[in-house]
Amino acid sequence: MTEVSILVGRHGTFLEHEAGRNHPERPQRLLAVLAGIAAAEVSEDVVEFEPRPATVDELCRVHAPGYVDTLREFCRTGGGRLDPDTAAVPASFEAALRAAGAGLDAVARLRAGEADAAFLAVRPPGHHALAGSAMGFCLFNNVAVTAAALAAQGERVVVVDWDAHHGNGTQAIFWEEPLVLYVSLHQYPFYPGTGALDELGAGAGTGTTVNIPLPGGATGDVYRRAFDEVVVPVAEAHRPDWVLISAGFDAHRADPLTDLGLSAGDFADLTSRTAALAPTGRRIAFLEGGYDLEALQLSVRASVDALGGHLVRPEPVSARGPSDDLGDRVVAAAARLHSR
Repeated sequence: MTEVSILVGRHGTFLEHEAGRNHPERPQRLLAVLAGIAAAEVSEDVVEFEPRPATVDELCRVHAPGYVDTLREFCRTGGGRLDPDTAAVPASFEAALRAAGAGLDAVARLRAGEADAAFLAVRPPGHHALAGSAMGFCLFNNVAVTAAALAAQGERVVVVDWDAHHGNGTQAIFWEEPLVLYVSLHQYPFYPGTGALDELGAGAGTGTTVNIPLPGGATGDVYRRAFDEVVVPVAEAHRPDWVLISAGFDAHRADPLTDLGLSAGDFADLTSRTAALAPTGRRIAFLEGGYDLEALQLSVRASVDALGGHLVRPEPVSARGPSDDLGDRVVAAAARLHSR
């Protein structure tokens, strides 16, 4: 990768969203993310912008109109708990609108030549949000709103999701969509229970869902093999105009909610390899999970540097672990399945 400039989408309202007392998806996560960006070697090449809110029509490409209305009224009247894991406060609706609009705003800015790639430091996250409901800390599906807008213009998109939790909402939204290739590397079996190897999409979208369900403890060796043998071949065959990254950093070995074995150094490699799937100016990363603040800061730093063309490893890559033989077998099975 050559050195590039980076758009960073941030807004004060993202700090105002609250998911509940002692909830892991807390405002302090965003402070750690911004500290990681500030520490990156490419920090002088960062161009900040305040994302605009998504419109109702833009949301309704992927969400039911009734859900949008219900969530607006729910927040307006004080908020509360939407499911056992997901909550909102009055400020959450505005935060969710801007989180969903951030990718759309970034697309327009990248098209205008303002920068070469974008990292969106948004809350709440999005990849679990379904068409008609919130789920798993997520209110609107941020990456899906952008992917659907691009597909509506006839552009081909690859969404690479390396959050430790499977992006069930994104998968469901694009289950039959041939223009959007959804690729997920995640811990399995694990929350939310989806993401098995044989979940491939349906109808015109058969084969455009690619799941690589990895065992707990999987390290960077397995992820790099997955990219070499599965992700890169299927993405190149799809010929994407854009790559959108569901950039969850909870696969880090220090994360309190998961059991995977990555380091910040591994996230540098994942970002570099993912960004290379689409041309300069057509690469956007959306913040998803990551709940250990120090690990999140280091991992975001590595990811932003890689997005900007600098392969910097704040931690060494992870050492091969005892579950990696099983992980290699999963990767080999995925490669066989998708080569057909």
